Amino acid sequence: MCGIVGYIGYREAYPIIIKGLKRLEYRGYDSAGVVLYDGQDLKLSKTKGKVSDLEEKAKEISTNGTIGMGHTRWATHGVPNDVNSHPHLSNSGNLAIIHNGIIENYEPLKKELINRGYTFKSDTDTEVLVNLIEEVQKKENIKLGKAVQIALNQVVGAYAICVFDKQKPDEIVVARLGSPLAIGIGENEFFIASDASPFIEYTSNAIYLEDEEMAVVRLHKPLKVRKIKDDSLVDPYIQELQMNLEQIEKGGYDHFMMKEIYEQPNVIKDTYRGRLHANEGLIRMAGIEDNIDKFVNAQRILIVACGTSWHAGLVAEYIFEEFARIPVEVEYASEFRYRNPIINEKDVLIAISQSGETADTLAAIKLAKEKGAFVFGVCNVVGSSISRETHAGAYTHAGPEIGVASTKAFTTQITVLTMIALRLAKAKGTLSTSDYHMHLLELEMIPEKVLEALNTNEKAKEIAAVFKDATNFLYLGRGYNFPVALEGALKLKEISYIHAEGYPAAEMKHGPIALIDEQMPVVVIAPKQGHYDKVVSNIQEIKSRSGKIIAIVTKGDEQVRALADHVIEIPETSDPMSPLLTTIPLQLLSYHIAVMRGCNVDQPRNLAKSVTVE
Repeated sequence: MCGIVGYIGYREAYPIIIKGLKRLEYRGYDSAGVVLYDGQDLKLSKTKGKVSDLEEKAKEISTNGTIGMGHTRWATHGVPNDVNSHPHLSNSGNLAIIHNGIIENYEPLKKELINRGYTFKSDTDTEVLVNLIEEVQKKENIKLGKAVQIALNQVVGAYAICVFDKQKPDEIVVARLGSPLAIGIGENEFFIASDASPFIEYTSNAIYLEDEEMAVVRLHKPLKVRKIKDDSLVDPYIQELQMNLEQIEKGGYDHFMMKEIYEQPNVIKDTYRGRLHANEGLIRMAGIEDNIDKFVNAQRILIVACGTSWHAGLVAEYIFEEFARIPVEVEYASEFRYRNPIINEKDVLIAISQSGETADTLAAIKLAKEKGAFVFGVCNVVGSSISRETHAGAYTHAGPEIGVASTKAFTTQITVLTMIALRLAKAKGTLSTSDYHMHLLELEMIPEKVLEALNTNEKAKEIAAVFKDATNFLYLGRGYNFPVALEGALKLKEISYIHAEGYPAAEMKHGPIALIDEQMPVVVIAPKQGHYDKVVSNIQEIKSRSGKIIAIVTKGDEQVRALADHVIEIPETSDPMSPLLTTIPLQLLSYHIAVMRGCNVDQPRNLAKSVTVE
C-alpha cells in the first residue's frame, strides 16, 4: 500500500519521480503528489486521482531541481482528496514528508501539538508526524536526522518515511518500521523507493533498510545507517539487484495481468529449476535440506497467509496431508495473530506472501517465533521482510508481479509447496517409490500443460461476453479444487467487481442452492480425477434448477459436456497437480469479464498489491 520515490543527485528529479510513481502504481493508491527543491524553495503539487492527474496538476509549478520526493497514497486517516494527499509540509514550510503506514497514537500527539500552537490542514496522521519532527527540532535545537530519530521513538505504529529540510538541502532522512524501503546507490546520486522498480535502470546496487533503522542520505558522503532506538551504527548490506527493466514492462500485452497469466509456464519452470530432478528422483531445496529434521519431526504444520496466498495454503493442506501424512492447519494471518493460538516448539509454521511484506503475516511470524516454533517463509521478493524474519525459506522465482490480482504468484506458491511436501514424503517414507516418481514427473510436465491450458483464452473470452453483465457468480469445487473455486471467485470479485462466492460443491445443498435460478452462472471445476462422479451429481442438481453451468473439464470429457451450457477443456493431470491447470481458465475468464466491463484490470479500486498495514 502506498508508494514512495525519492531522488537526490545531479539529474532532474521530477522525471525520475514521476516515472518511479508510475512503476509503483501496482501497489494501490487513490492520490499522488510530489515535492521538489529548486535551490530556493519547496515546490509542492498533489491531487486526488492517478499519477497522470498529478502530471497535469504539476504543470502549475516549477518542476526544476535535483532533489525531490513523490508519493502515491492509499487512504487510511482522512478521505482521498487533494489536502490529505502526500507530501505534507510542516507549519514553518521548511520540512516535507512522505509516509507509508499508520501512526496509531497520532491523536494525543496532535492534541499536544495544537496546544503548542500548531495548526493542521489535513486529517492525516502524517501531518502530525512532520510537525512533531519540527517541534523536536526547534525545542532541542538539533539537526534533522536526530530530530527524526527522537520523534520516531515517541510514535506507535508502522512507517516508511522520507523527510527533507530545505535548510539542509543536501540530504534526505529515511526510516522504516513495518513498511519496506530501499535505497539505490548510484555514482554521486541516491534513489529511495518502496521497492527497486523505480530505479532499476539507474543502478543495480541497493540497501534494504531493516525494521527500526534509519539513514541520512547525503550527497558526496557515505551512507550512514543507524538503529532508531539506540543510535548504534549499522553496517548496511549492499545487495545486487536481480530485476531487469523488461520484467516490469508490459511486453506487448494490454495489461500486466494478462502478461503475468501467460508467463506461468516459464515461471513455474523457473520455480522448480535446479530443485526438481525428476529423472534422478530428487528434490533439492537448501532451506528444506538444512532443516529436514524440523519438518520430519514436526507434530503439525501451520500455514499462515492472506488472500490468494491463503488459497495456495489450502491447496498445500491437501497435498501435505496426502503425501507426507502430517496434520496441517491453514490460518488467515489476520485472525491467527489475535486469537491466542496454541503454538508448540514442535510445530512448523509456513508463512506465504507474494510481496514478503504482508503486515499480518509478519506479525504471525513474530508470534510463532516467540512461542518457539520453526518458521519457514515462501515468498517472491528477494530481500523482503519475511525472507529476513523467518528461520529459513524458499523463493518462488516468479519475477515481479505488477497486476494487483495475483496469478503467477498463486501457481508458483503451489509449485514450491508441492516440492516441499514431496521432499518431506520421501524423508518420512509416506509415499511408495512409484508414486513418488510419478508425482515428480507429473510436476515436471506441468509447464507444458499450462501452456496448453492457455489455449482456452478465446473460449474464456466467448463465455465472458455472455456473462459480463451478471451480478453474481457461484464457483464450486471439491477436494484439491475447492481452494481453486475460492481463488476463482476472488479473482472475479477483485477485478470485475461482480459478487462471487466459492463453495465446496457438496455444501451447495446446505444453503447456496437457494440462489440458483436461470440468472445464476455457476462455475464448476470438474476434472476427471478425484471426486468426479460426485461433482457430476452436483452439476445435475444445478441443471434441474435452470442454473447456467460453466464447467472446467478434462480434455475429451463427454459426460459433463452433455450437462453444461459452456465447457472449457484442460489437459489431463493427476489430482494433486490439477489446481495448477484448473486455475488458468478461471484467471482468463475473470480478466476478459473485467475488460469487457471497462474495469481497471491492473489497479482495481480500493485494493493494494502489498498490504503493509492492518
